[in-house]
Amino acid sequence: MSHRFPAIFSQHRTRKSSSFLRTPNLQSNRRKRYSSTAGAADTDPNDVLQQPELLQNPYILNKIISSCAETGSLSMGIQLHSHAIKMGFHSNVYISTSLIDMYGKCSATLWAHKLFDETPDRNAVTWNSLMSGYVKSRDPCTAIELFRKMLSAEFCITPFGVSAALVACAQMEYSELGAQLHSLSLKAGFESNIVVGSSLIDMHAKSGNMEDSRKVFDGLVDKNVVAWTSMIAGYALNQCPDKAMVLIKEMSRCGLKANYVTYNSLLSSFRCPDDLIHCKQIHCRVIREGLESNPFLNTTLVIIYSECACSLSEFYEISSSVKEFDQIAWNAVIAGFANFEVGEEALTCFSRMRLAGCTVDFFTFSSILKALGNSSLLEEGKQIHALVSKTWHSANLYVQNGLVSMYARCGKIDDAKRVFSSMDEHDLVSWNSLLTGCAQHGYGREAIKMFEQMRSGEVKPNSTTFLAALTACSHVGLLEKGLEYFDLMKRDNFLPPARLEHYACVVDLYGRAGFLHEAEAFIDSMPIERGPSVYKALLSACQIHSNKEIALRSARKLVELCPKDPAIYVLLANVLATEGSWNDAARVRKIMCDKGVRKKAGYSWL
Repeated sequence: MSHRFPAIFSQHRTRKSSSFLRTPNLQSNRRKRYSSTAGAADTDPNDVLQQPELLQNPYILNKIISSCAETGSLSMGIQLHSHAIKMGFHSNVYISTSLIDMYGKCSATLWAHKLFDETPDRNAVTWNSLMSGYVKSRDPCTAIELFRKMLSAEFCITPFGVSAALVACAQMEYSELGAQLHSLSLKAGFESNIVVGSSLIDMHAKSGNMEDSRKVFDGLVDKNVVAWTSMIAGYALNQCPDKAMVLIKEMSRCGLKANYVTYNSLLSSFRCPDDLIHCKQIHCRVIREGLESNPFLNTTLVIIYSECACSLSEFYEISSSVKEFDQIAWNAVIAGFANFEVGEEALTCFSRMRLAGCTVDFFTFSSILKALGNSSLLEEGKQIHALVSKTWHSANLYVQNGLVSMYARCGKIDDAKRVFSSMDEHDLVSWNSLLTGCAQHGYGREAIKMFEQMRSGEVKPNSTTFLAALTACSHVGLLEKGLEYFDLMKRDNFLPPARLEHYACVVDLYGRAGFLHEAEAFIDSMPIERGPSVYKALLSACQIHSNKEIALRSARKLVELCPKDPAIYVLLANVLATEGSWNDAARVRKIMCDKGVRKKAGYSWL
């Protein structure tokens, strides 16, 4: 492969320095010329346009174009492009490359490609600039095709070119091509290059191959903050919060200070209540390092605290720390209240967001619909549906799924089915939302019919789908069909093992059908740890069928697992009362009072 380098030094000749060239006057003049050129290059592009004589210098013009690329000033960049053509600089490879870079960073890839085609003399940086533009515009296929053409043209590959190609592979999640690029980078001697290494870590992580990501990371000699952040982000993406926490500690021990991107990536790995303690630890570090006012971290903290099931008072406190409310911040707060099932607060935030003039996007609509569905606010949900119909978001899959779920949760199955039928495509969430609604609101046979229809289609059921199907079978008393579905789920190698909720549904199936001994034997044969839900299902069945013996055994197990749960004592007392053992029922209620366990007061939505 031949190597081509720009002829930068073709006219340069070495000669001995002469003492008279170092006179103070000449050196002073040099400094003045240099400082005036550098100063002009650092001025605002608008000011430079008022002084056309400055733009006659290709160095200044190049710097100003680069400034437009960094700030995303497309209109200014177009004016500078016109000036470059007038001055005859359009054939200058460095100015052409800067213009291509500017158009790419401003997402004007068609103009960038047109200029690229019109540039006769290209170098590796020219190719890299166009590839990076397509990567930024989320067009990885074109970026990879450009990289292939660059190799065919026998241009010398650079770390930045390989990095752009690796980012394109990560966007495509094309692990096989990524492995080929990994091999190419090793042959080119880039194995210790930090730019290529960080991109390799990211590419392997997005393909789910954390083992190779770690190998690349461990092979880097001088790791910078970007490399550490890429590795932490990889663990976050693949739901490995414990490993991400270990890595942030190692980073601190190495003397490197994490930035807001590092903390943002780490916080994104926390998704369940068990991660709340980690979330609080990282929040403390963010405050200690003076990053608490960073808008990106503020928004992430709002989302993560709500997903990690913090208290509502803590969420209010975190939300109040947000100083500037833009679209992303409002979306985060609305989504947080949706997670807490506080529909009224979410609706208030939604109204304030619109009054503030912030643009409502598909994420806003899907979050507010979730909040209203969780709180059974049907009338408000209908108003949001009307608002959605007036926008172009009505065809968005996430918004349509939100509408199906909202109507299904509110028990309006006909409306949910109407939205479902109007959708051009259905994903797993679409089916699960409607199936769960049907199963929970007395449409069990319809749910089973839909489940069979789904199985014959392209979208395959997951664990949540099977849970809805089992619930439907339980509610309509189809024991054999339910056991068939449970067995089907266990034999599916593409599904994770059955969870406790699935086993509780099977116990409920046996219990409703009156097969209490079979339900108890099923619990004893469970391959996973027995939780309270399976014994509660059995105890409820004992109340229906007046089985004191099994009820007592179930209650003993429940008291061991949840000694402070009032529902256990109430259920057992009801079983004993139904069977006529009034004294025993009174004794259970006395034990409940002696232990200080109180039944929670019921309340109605009406």
